[in-house]
Amino acid sequence: MATTTKTLSDISALTSFAYSLAGVLGVALVAYAGSRVFLPKNAPRVHRYPFIWLAFDALIHFSFDGSFLYLSTFGRQVNTSTGPFATMYTPPLYAGREYAAADFRWGFSDPTVVSLEILTVLTAGPFCCYILALLARDDPARHYWIVVLSTAELYGGWMTFCPEWLMGSPNLDTSNPLYLWVYLFFMNVIWVVIPLALMVDSYRHIARSLRLVQKTKAKTN
Repeated sequence: MATTTKTLSDISALTSFAYSLAGVLGVALVAYAGSRVFLPKNAPRVHRYPFIWLAFDALIHFSFDGSFLYLSTFGRQVNTSTGPFATMYTPPLYAGREYAAADFRWGFSDPTVVSLEILTVLTAGPFCCYILALLARDDPARHYWIVVLSTAELYGGWMTFCPEWLMGSPNLDTSNPLYLWVYLFFMNVIWVVIPLALMVDSYRHIARSLRLVQKTKAKTN
């Protein structure tokens, strides 16, 4: 009986992962399609790749994070909610399912997580859209806002996990390789690696421009 229950749990976890992955890939395809619509066909990769990421980032914040925020405020909890968006986070009977199975805080409206998601949905999402508009116009002012957004994304990730690590990670399920390496590691580390890469790229553009202005002023003086 125990073996059967474990097998059903594993199958359910893999099925849930497949649905979740399909949803994320769908968002990525929409982001890519947006880059084909709003950027010139000959747009360089240094424009297209950030556009795809920022569009993907905004859509994730508004859909996945936005649904979590709705289900976790005004007395609601993901664990006691129903519907497709609740399923993405809550673990049903006998089968750990979706993100709350890996990080239990997402199921019971942890105040720290909810507070960070309020900023994510209401601030980071709109910021992404604003930078997308700047990218579509090829406005170099985007580099400043990319640094601001990326700093916020990195800080949000740090404040999500650092307090948990300091307490010994009581709400994280690291025993399941799928939860540990896909949900907890991969699905979070991309919000570290890509913002860092964008920050470095924007720093180079800003620093190069300021140095050029400085040299120009020095020549004229």
